[in-house]
Amino acid sequence: MTPHTSTTARTTRSTAALAGLALVVTGCGAGMGGGTGGEEAQETSGEFDWKRFEGESISVMLNEHPWTDGVKEHLGEFEELTGIDVELNTYSEDLYTAKVEQAVRSGEAPGVYMLQMDDFAATQYDAGLVEPLTPYLDNPSLTSDEYDFDDFPSGLVDPVRFPAGDSDAQVYSVPIATESYILFYNEKLVDEYLGGEVPKTMDGLIAAAQQITTKGGGDVFGSVVRGVRSDGLRDTITAMVLNQWALDREIEAPYNVWFDGSWDEPRLTDPSIVNGLSDYAALVAAGPSNRFNLDWPDATSLFAQGKAAFFIDASVFGPGFEDPESSAIAGDVGYAPLPTGDVEGSTGVWSWGLSIAKNAGNKGASWLFLQWATTKELTGTLGIQTGGAPRQSSSESEEYLAALNPEFVRVTAEVASTARTTAVLRTGWKPGVFVIVDAVLAIAQGEDPETVLTEANDLMRATLQ
Repeated sequence: MTPHTSTTARTTRSTAALAGLALVVTGCGAGMGGGTGGEEAQETSGEFDWKRFEGESISVMLNEHPWTDGVKEHLGEFEELTGIDVELNTYSEDLYTAKVEQAVRSGEAPGVYMLQMDDFAATQYDAGLVEPLTPYLDNPSLTSDEYDFDDFPSGLVDPVRFPAGDSDAQVYSVPIATESYILFYNEKLVDEYLGGEVPKTMDGLIAAAQQITTKGGGDVFGSVVRGVRSDGLRDTITAMVLNQWALDREIEAPYNVWFDGSWDEPRLTDPSIVNGLSDYAALVAAGPSNRFNLDWPDATSLFAQGKAAFFIDASVFGPGFEDPESSAIAGDVGYAPLPTGDVEGSTGVWSWGLSIAKNAGNKGASWLFLQWATTKELTGTLGIQTGGAPRQSSSESEEYLAALNPEFVRVTAEVASTARTTAVLRTGWKPGVFVIVDAVLAIAQGEDPETVLTEANDLMRATLQ
């Protein structure tokens, strides 16, 4: 999560490859409520017309994010196209979720808002706060023939189809930015300390990170990853577990790797989970003295300053590292899949989406904004800024491919072919996330992994009762 991260980048052909990610969502706590919606869509008829709601006003609430920075530059185009006035409100990541929770319950709910396509989406659905989009998608009076919703791979959309696992499930959000979890490395530091050889295994990476931190004398570090106690670590640490989870081993949604078919059957003592969480904890421990205070802005800043050899996090950060105005290492960044663990595993993928609040007014006008912001053309353009466009066609466009570092494009495309969702689709999952995060931080401080995770497993069961 991003900067659930607030960060969100997607891969080049990642979404195309993600079409094979069948996210079959079943089970309790995974979107079992929500009620009806889409009445305005069902009542609208006639030919499609971008000017249909000319003169109306809508409110749009967005997280401060590379995608948001990009869409701001094009707002005037939407207002000219539709005659709809847009009131845009943006909030920093640490404030955004709380602001949304408050706003969507009010009488002045935002027409369009950014939605984390994970347990937050399930929570919004269960509380009846989010509007179903299927009625709008199915109405040719409101959706252009050129929109082509099928261009979004089902593996990206399925986490926001509710009721989860129902054959009549409706879509509640449209992906706007997708991020996979990869290894970033500083080529100069790898040359200086490792003779130019990037470790191919996770054990090798951890050993190299420890070595560089020891030799760096407090000026250079082997690793900078998020070490702060935050639920924002959820996606990166899930990706590290997926790296230790055999590709041919099934993962059952909505539980992801963390439960064995039931919410009262946590499996934090599973060797793959122990190994993945221990790997992440070791990378935290190989960081600077303030490693337990590092969130993504701190970690990315240190890496961009040339202070660290390795950084594992969301692909959304890639374009920023190549910007010479904000990055001291532009042109010297390398990209790679997560180094191999004890088994042939994969990595994680996660998305931000756009939704409409159930309590909003002018939902038809809001839908036109959401539709416009997720068209093929604009998705490709904004994908350049986020490092990943969720539409298959946009992520394969010549403009998109030419604008990004070729190695970044290659790596994100490569990992997308096997990437698995990091989403756990359970209302009230956040306390469970903190059980895992606290275990990771305890291991990073030197406690025994098996002991810590045995206790965490019991705590997880009690926490989610």
